[in-house]
Amino acid sequence: MYQNGKIDIGTITSFLFYMVLLMFNFGIMGGVFGNVMQIFGASDKIVQLMHYEPTVNATGGVKPPVQATSQITLKDVEFNYPSKKDVQVLKGVSIEVDNKNKRVVALVGQSGCGKSSIISMIERFYDAQKGTISFNGTNIKDIEPRWYHEQISLVQQEPVLFSGTIQENIMYGFNHKDLSDEQIKQMMDDACKQSNAYDFIHNKEQFPKGYQTVVGERGVKLSGGQKQRVAIARALIRKPKVLLLDEATSALDAESEHQVQQALDKLIKSGE
Repeated sequence: MYQNGKIDIGTITSFLFYMVLLMFNFGIMGGVFGNVMQIFGASDKIVQLMHYEPTVNATGGVKPPVQATSQITLKDVEFNYPSKKDVQVLKGVSIEVDNKNKRVVALVGQSGCGKSSIISMIERFYDAQKGTISFNGTNIKDIEPRWYHEQISLVQQEPVLFSGTIQENIMYGFNHKDLSDEQIKQMMDDACKQSNAYDFIHNKEQFPKGYQTVVGERGVKLSGGQKQRVAIARALIRKPKVLLLDEATSALDAESEHQVQQALDKLIKSGE
């Protein structure tokens, strides 16, 4: 067409620019279409969660009087996970534990025997199919959940940290509305000293911002031992009546395990 004089060089140049722009926008549309499909999939899950009705109540219940000593009682407990109803995890388990005389109780057994399941039911992540679990003589199904979880703290094998500061992670779930900044600081210092976390948090070379250090998603900026000690500090700052440790050191290296174990030994000796 150019050779026949039907178009000039300017028209050819414009055409090439338009073609490049068209191809570029088609490429963008392909990426947008993929994102839209992801949004549809995610929104479907969100709608399912919004309409989900939990089997464990999250509100209501009694608040038993706080006692000097606490007692956890499992009586004839039978349990299987909802996703594996044909596999019975616990069958007629009865345990009675109190914290008199700084008592420490260990659940020992082979992998898969139900140790973590018992911890989960004490925390009331699941309800037993049969039997009862009581706290100070009151069935935990009848206790107000928020109050109950203020009395019990859990440190798991893999600590759950959120993308925020060390202070936010330690204070997570702790009601401190009526406390002054000075009181909060003192409580954090005490909890971190008990958990052997105080020294590394205040190491100016590694953590120049101290408690205001951002730990990153899932605590990616901390080592395994450091994450675990922050998780222990979070459990201790509420001064729980019962402290549950679900293989809290099994995923750590020897040095980190030693430091965490020192923190636990110090806590046990203090009796707090």
